[in-house]
Amino acid sequence: MNQTVESAAAELLRREDDRVDGEPLTDTWPDLDLDTAYAIQDETLRLRLTRGEALIGVKLGLTSRAKQQRMNVDSPLVAWLTDAMALPQGVPAPPLIHPRVEPEIAFVMGRRLSGPGVTAATAISAVDSVLAGLEIIDSRYRDFRFTLPDVVADNASSGAFVTGSVHRSPGDLNLALEGCVLSSGSSIVHTATGAAVQGHPAEALALAANTLGRRGKRIEAGWIVLTGGVTDAVPLEMSVSVEFTHLGRLTVGS
Repeated sequence: MNQTVESAAAELLRREDDRVDGEPLTDTWPDLDLDTAYAIQDETLRLRLTRGEALIGVKLGLTSRAKQQRMNVDSPLVAWLTDAMALPQGVPAPPLIHPRVEPEIAFVMGRRLSGPGVTAATAISAVDSVLAGLEIIDSRYRDFRFTLPDVVADNASSGAFVTGSVHRSPGDLNLALEGCVLSSGSSIVHTATGAAVQGHPAEALALAANTLGRRGKRIEAGWIVLTGGVTDAVPLEMSVSVEFTHLGRLTVGS
């Protein structure tokens, strides 16, 4: 089993590096379960760290009903963020396989958060600041076709992300009502509020802490947490921007 996990992790990272896609793991490994998929994800992280990347946070995937319905899955998931995925504002996105962009409410952690048993209230009390985010998701699977274990193994379709310069205290905002407008080019394509993310982004943060806690892991102070797409993602075929009510505006693409 360990050899299979190592082989799957190396293959997914090879596809990412070479910018090629392929068939889901479950096409040839139909009994792949979530525990093994997370083992693949963790092995991929080990390979990233070995080649010099630094772990800087976590991301949640499929936290909104819109995303779950699009991807035909019914459960959120947690994955890793490294410094190689972080883009400064104004820097073009790196070449990816089939990039899509989604708006995120991001947290910068003020203290360590360790599950299980974390509530939304406990989670939000550990947050130092809230800021806008845009995540550029990608997939190493052809046509974004995958099952839940496939996408867990693929680090929740990680690609790149950018965060805004407006930092707000979580106590100053009603994050469930924080609105965002997502535009592709000059056209508005989606609108939503923070309630689309598990009812409140703090619920997503608690979910991340508890999911990691069951695996003996935790969220560290100073980490960035992307709480999940507030809306469905749009293809990165032109500039994509998001305007939040209180967290400012962000743009990626030309």
